[in-house]
Amino acid sequence: MKKVLVFVIILINQVFFAQDSEIQLTIGNFFNAFHQRDSVALKKVCSENLVLHSISESEKGPKFSIQKASDFFKSIAAIPLSMKFEEKILSFKVQVDGSMAHVWTPYEFYVNDKLSHSGVNSFQLFKENDGWKVVYILDTRRK
Repeated sequence: MKKVLVFVIILINQVFFAQDSEIQLTIGNFFNAFHQRDSVALKKVCSENLVLHSISESEKGPKFSIQKASDFFKSIAAIPLSMKFEEKILSFKVQVDGSMAHVWTPYEFYVNDKLSHSGVNSFQLFKENDGWKVVYILDTRRK
């Protein structure tokens, strides 16, 4: 009986690990496309109904903003090749409930090797038939 129980526990852990790996791969693909300025690849990992919100924090207080997904994709494709940018993910926390996932990623954003801002990304994902898709992004931005 103990062997069966251990086997079941190992099997359950493998299922959860595989699911987390798929979600991490989706977020990894998001950032690879982002850094390559590839809006077509970005659209492949995002829902067609993607929602983007930001909270900028400054001395004047917090400011909440909304960005249309179409404007986001256009802005990524329009980043000049002469500009070097990198969003460094500092850690990665995944929570899953069925076909919904939440990913929490603190980050630092660099432009031309200088720290521009830092904050946290909160990704909400939905598991569609062809895999996990980003449906909502809320991020904070601090100087």
